[in-house]
Amino acid sequence: MPIDKVAKIWMDGELVDWDDARIHVLTHSLHYGSGVFEGIRAYETSRGAGVFRLTDHIRRLLNSAKVVMIDVPFGLDELVEATKETVRINDLKACYIRPIVYLGYGEMGLNPLPCPVNVSIAVWPWGTYLGDEGLEHGVRMKISSWQRHDPNAVPVAAKGTGMYINSSLAKVEALKAGYDEAIMLSPQGYVSECTGENIFIVKDGRIITPPVAAGALEGITQDSILTIAGDLGIPFEFDHILRTDLYTAQEAFLTGTAAEVVPIRSVDDRVLGEPGPISRKLQETYFAAVRGQIDRYKDWVELVT
Repeated sequence: MPIDKVAKIWMDGELVDWDDARIHVLTHSLHYGSGVFEGIRAYETSRGAGVFRLTDHIRRLLNSAKVVMIDVPFGLDELVEATKETVRINDLKACYIRPIVYLGYGEMGLNPLPCPVNVSIAVWPWGTYLGDEGLEHGVRMKISSWQRHDPNAVPVAAKGTGMYINSSLAKVEALKAGYDEAIMLSPQGYVSECTGENIFIVKDGRIITPPVAAGALEGITQDSILTIAGDLGIPFEFDHILRTDLYTAQEAFLTGTAAEVVPIRSVDDRVLGEPGPISRKLQETYFAAVRGQIDRYKDWVELVT
């Protein structure tokens, strides 16, 4: 989806004009993919713009950096406030937020340790990632021929920039084959996750999502949905899922900050049908929660003003 230009981007403690937010062509992370990032959303609420689970996202950003041995020169509270400041200065009621930690210009080679560490936060208006049609009626999924990373090849617990070439290959394969999104399997053959989302199935009235042992990133939206499910009395569990479990699921859906909560209509042309009652209830509750409309989840929404 195209990016809508706004006024300012936060870079290493300063707000700079959008067109001046530039890096050198020899920036280390451009060559080696050594960086970490987050995807966050701010929603319009009755009390102004509210960032959904901002502190949790920034904490995961810092944990990702720790895993890949990048020392971030800003702390949790500083980055939380910087995010709010960037949303405020751009006068956005709702937006997508992209914090990124990357290794800058000044060193080259496979040893990243001497490299300068840079941090930027960009925000812009961004609509539904998989489209309004997908939100309403579900998306068509394809099992990718590209496997999800082995956790001992790269650390799947980190949201690392270079690791996403794996997801991009799977995404392109699915789109060129006429599908909306791809599902990736672990090296052991279990369902892991989608290209940028966690996945759930509904079986016998309970929801099941793959464990981190299958290579899935621990999703913040995923965690939110599990909390909501528990509060609604919907049983859930982490368990291994086979591709055939997807084909015979009563319902299925995916979750992610960009995608939000999207029902799955079919997998490899096995039709699951229109969104079922559990998927729809979780989706409706989630959208109310992120907009600050449910008191139980009000602490998830961190107001910008």
